[in-house]
Amino acid sequence: MTRLHPTPSHEIAAADLHGAVAELLGEGWRLALVAGHDDPDALRVVQLWLRPVGERREIVVRVSHEDPRLPTLADVSFPAGRFERELLDLFGIHPEGHPMPQRLVRHAHWPNGWHPMRRDAAADPVFDDDLGSFPFLQVAGDGVYEIPVGPIHAGLIEPGHFRFSVVGETILRMKARLWFVHRGMERLFQGRTPEAAIELAERVSGDTAVGHTLAFVQAVEDALAVKVDPETAARRALLLELERLYNHVSDLGAMANDVGFGIPHIHAQRLRESLLRHNAALTGHRLLRGAIGVGTARLQCEPDLSLIASVAAEVVELAALTLGHSVVLDRFTRTGALPAEQARAIGVLGYVARASGVSIDARADHPSADLGPDFVPITETSADVRARYAVRAREFASSALLVPRLTRLAAAGGLGRSETQPGPGRSLPEVDPRGGEARPTAAEPRRPVGGPCAGVGVVEAWRGTLCHRVELAEDGTLSRVKIVDPSFFSWPAMPVALADTIVPDFPLVNKSFNQSYAGNDL
Repeated sequence: MTRLHPTPSHEIAAADLHGAVAELLGEGWRLALVAGHDDPDALRVVQLWLRPVGERREIVVRVSHEDPRLPTLADVSFPAGRFERELLDLFGIHPEGHPMPQRLVRHAHWPNGWHPMRRDAAADPVFDDDLGSFPFLQVAGDGVYEIPVGPIHAGLIEPGHFRFSVVGETILRMKARLWFVHRGMERLFQGRTPEAAIELAERVSGDTAVGHTLAFVQAVEDALAVKVDPETAARRALLLELERLYNHVSDLGAMANDVGFGIPHIHAQRLRESLLRHNAALTGHRLLRGAIGVGTARLQCEPDLSLIASVAAEVVELAALTLGHSVVLDRFTRTGALPAEQARAIGVLGYVARASGVSIDARADHPSADLGPDFVPITETSADVRARYAVRAREFASSALLVPRLTRLAAAGGLGRSETQPGPGRSLPEVDPRGGEARPTAAEPRRPVGGPCAGVGVVEAWRGTLCHRVELAEDGTLSRVKIVDPSFFSWPAMPVALADTIVPDFPLVNKSFNQSYAGNDL
């Protein structure tokens, strides 16, 4: 395969995989993505590794369709072990020696031997009864009992099952079971042009429309060697910070509400609504959809800097009110702690990692826009709910300060409106008469130069670093899209943080993590 992007790619034998990965980990590389591929001649596994600043590389391993096996990496990397279970479910690639080879994505009623990402996978398999192939470890002893929660919840949230082993009110162990809504998202991308696939990228996780869309178009641009000018990069970074703002303020209110302090929650929702209306004026969509395309980023008007500054000032007061309440502070402090060494071992990302003192932020580690010399990732060290609250509050202030700078940088190239001329292979956007966001009209897709190609996008979304990897066929359509939301990395840390807390603190700790079900359950 011809690779037009700068990511070095090394194909190695399966027998050499363990040693190569151990060497990368020792050099400070992080496993960011593992993509399976069903090629005509073999099953191909691509690992994407990242290291600051801006370094990335890929390792490729091939196995036969007849005997698809790879040595497990679970003994050297917890995230690798989870990616291996995903590969087993979706592609049937067996991780030899894996300590916990149970199903991860496929639930018990999914047919044995049916792997939905394989070329020969039946489109309408016969599902079985739930045979209980995902057993929960029972904790026995005097006074120990179990509390099952979900998968259907009282609120309008997506399904997830949480099984608590409890003595008194103290949680001895909690196990989460996700993937109740496997949408086949990655398969839906296949055969679409990149422009036609943007609507899917925007909906991978509804509250992360900018983050996933930006990572997707970066990957396409990487594959096609499309250069993005600094003004467009600034507009994209601006949209990313606006997405961070409305999500962070919502969480700040919800965390206070989970300990019974409703006043900050009410005001946070008021501020969030102001930001959502600003988003709609800026892009035509409250969740900022429709603004980013391949090689482009369009705004309908200039950001309202006075509104952003006003909301930021109120958020400072909101955080002071919340943390100044003695009962709230007591509930936040030392609750749901995730020590730095555990955060690193599990591989958590975003504000969860930074609240544990792990400074990982793609805006600094893999920059795509000029955020200025004063930008530094915000970290806390207490690793508890209070730290995760404080990181959000401080990041809100940091993002609010970035908005004017990015607005100035973006203004050098105008707003990127639809009246500007399209680039090669592009057409002008048309507005959906039903009131949807602006969409490009059908156009002949760009065809890769030199045959099929691949590219990678890395973005610091509001929850953390997310990655997309795409492969384009010769006709310019997508042959494979692999998506990794930061929630895939951070969900497993929540049971660790809950150990020895009390049952009434579960909603609070869960909200302090606030991981995406949709982004995880692709």
